[in-house]
Formats: sequence, structure tokens, C-alpha cells
Amino acid sequence: MGHLLGYARVSTTDQDAALQVDALNAAGCYRVFVDTISGSLEHRPELEKLLDQIRPGDTLVVWRLDRLGRSIRHLIDQLQVLSARGVGFRSLQETIDTTSPGGRLVFHVFAALAEFERDLIRERTNAGLAAARARGRTGGRPSSLSPDQVKAARRMYEQQEMTVAQIGQVLGVSRTTIYRALNRQPVPAVPRRPRTAV
Repeated sequence: MGHLLGYARVSTTDQDAALQVDALNAAGCYRVFVDTISGSLEHRPELEKLLDQIRPGDTLVVWRLDRLGRSIRHLIDQLQVLSARGVGFRSLQETIDTTSPGGRLVFHVFAALAEFERDLIRERTNAGLAAARARGRTGGRPSSLSPDQVKAARRMYEQQEMTVAQIGQVLGVSRTTIYRALNRQPVPAVPRRPRTAV
């Protein structure tokens, strides 16, 4: 039988972790790690200590799901890492326990929802890019150079008196931007049809 290790997190020094710590101790945790830090920050020293000490067969216990993960996706990623290490997970408020068949089912439902969310975001992004291309716009950042600067860069390049890096220094952009500008072909003007008299 493995150990139960508790993890508590409060966002600021004004908040008190006592409620979480008491609940984790009552659940049988032999040690509780407490971070006083925003959940949005990557570096959580006490969580890192816990993950360093936890062993296969142990269970990580939290008071509530949002104490561990910043988002559903982040939480799922964390739980997958724990599962790969043979570590269980329990959340007291949501009564999720991945060491039981029911808890594993809930975890897989969460994972499926997170994957579904990722697919939706990907589809919306691709649809938006396709719509922009259809209207003649391309994705990515706008050009760093104005049309006049592109002409000047092309003129300097054709005179062969300066390197691409030097042209970039003159125009205040990187070599890559100059190369990109030089390779970009000018868009031909569309000839206007003459008006017919009515």
C-alpha cells in the first residue's frame, strides 16, 4: 500500500491554506506540500518537491481539482504524467480517485473532453485561415517593411555594393526580413476594363 501525499495551493499570502491542509490530513495524507503562488505560474516549488518524492503506488491528493491544474488541459497533462509513473490521484471535493475503476472512467472522460476541445480549436483556426485566404489575406504577422522600403532594399541588393545584413542594418530589420522581402514577388496590377457607353 502506497502513501498519500497532499498538495495544497493558495494564490496569495492573504489566503489561508488551513482549510485545504486540514482536509488533506483528515483524508490520511502523511505529508502535505503547500504552495503560495498563482496557479498560472509554471514554477511551483512545493509541487516540484512532491513530484520528486512521490513513488509508484503512492497517491497525490488535492482538496479540489483547480489546486493542481491551471486548466482542464493542463490538469489532464499532469494526470497523464502521474499515471505513466504509476501514481494515483484523488480530488476530495470532486470525489475523483484514479485508483478506482470509477475514478479512471471520469479521468478518461476528462481526457476525451480535453482532446475534443483541442480539435475544435484546431478546426476553428484552420477555418479562419481558409476564410482569410479566400479574402486575399494570409496568416502571420504583417510585413516589417513598407512597400517603399521593399523597393529600396531591392535597389540596394541589385547594386551589389552591400550585403543583405548591411541592407538590414540600414532599414532596421533582420537579414531574414530582407530575404523574405526580396523573394516576395510584386502583385501585378489588374487591368481595368474600358467602360462601354450606354
